[in-house]
Amino acid sequence: MRKQTHRVLLACVVISSITVFYLSLSAIECPNTRSRGTWGASQQLHRNLSYPLPVPVEYNEDSPLIFVGGVPRSGTTLMRAMLDAHPEVRCGEETRVIPRLLAMQATWSRSARERVRLDEAGVTDEVLDSAIRAFLLEIIVGHGEPAPRLCNKDPFSLKSLTYLSKLFPNAKFVLMLRDGRATVHSMISRKVTITGFDLTSYRDCLVKWNRAVEVMYGQCQAASERSCLPVLYEQLVLNPEQVMRKLLQFLDLPFDPSVLHHEQLIGKVGGVSLSKVERSTDQVVNPVNTEALSKWVGKIPDDVVKDMADIAPMLRRLGYDPLANPPDYGKPDPLLLNNTKQLQGGKTNTDVFHPS
Repeated sequence: MRKQTHRVLLACVVISSITVFYLSLSAIECPNTRSRGTWGASQQLHRNLSYPLPVPVEYNEDSPLIFVGGVPRSGTTLMRAMLDAHPEVRCGEETRVIPRLLAMQATWSRSARERVRLDEAGVTDEVLDSAIRAFLLEIIVGHGEPAPRLCNKDPFSLKSLTYLSKLFPNAKFVLMLRDGRATVHSMISRKVTITGFDLTSYRDCLVKWNRAVEVMYGQCQAASERSCLPVLYEQLVLNPEQVMRKLLQFLDLPFDPSVLHHEQLIGKVGGVSLSKVERSTDQVVNPVNTEALSKWVGKIPDDVVKDMADIAPMLRRLGYDPLANPPDYGKPDPLLLNNTKQLQGGKTNTDVFHPS
């Protein structure tokens, strides 16, 4: 019993060394995975509901969590806003700490020397996994209101998709994919700082985009079809109802038309909560539309366009033509044409209409 207690305390020390959250908790007991994740049957749901929904008595490692990820500027914020509009789902804003902890775990697991040191300290893989699982669940459950299905959107978390599926075997993963040329143009034109990406170079950003997408897409493909679903951003904005019906079926959720009108629930109780500091917030306040699908055309340097197939081979693998300028993404749903016309003809909340 004392040995088990010793291991748990060691795990807490490891976690506390990398995040201010656990530093602030250093004077109290280790958080119990089930304590913060437990709500009684009388817990009130402030959701936009027309029918009663069962809320889990507790959230734990077997809960069917939803993880939304991908390279930033690939539509992860739009996807989580649309899911947040569903009465049974709560995603919420980016936590930022989750991908950092997962990156630290990946560093530990790759270093043979660090693994030996941890083992010698009694911090085995089992102890570490248990502590990280408790931390992740604490953040996901605690940073918003309860709901039948909890969701996390931290883009680069899906770099650890395989590890997350080990911690939460019933989790579902939604990998957002977008034409890398559009993604890179969006991050450069909007000056979205991403660690490791040189925003002064389209070539560098495309290389880094290719590398990140390859890692996440590879893990998604290696997972079972029942646990990870790749979603093309272009298809989401061109045919939102078709894509959302498929996605909700994958997530074992009933279709609800509110997911097609997320902008109507922004800021409302039980609706869509947006962060004031996330760079995509000013875009998802608008309805889904197609205004900026090809805004990158003509903006990428000629030498980079010429080498595109070699710089970003994942484009072709994902079904994009690296030589097409502009590309043919398909025909939009009539609803999207109407949304786009309204945005073009009226006032909007941003000069970049396309949510991303």
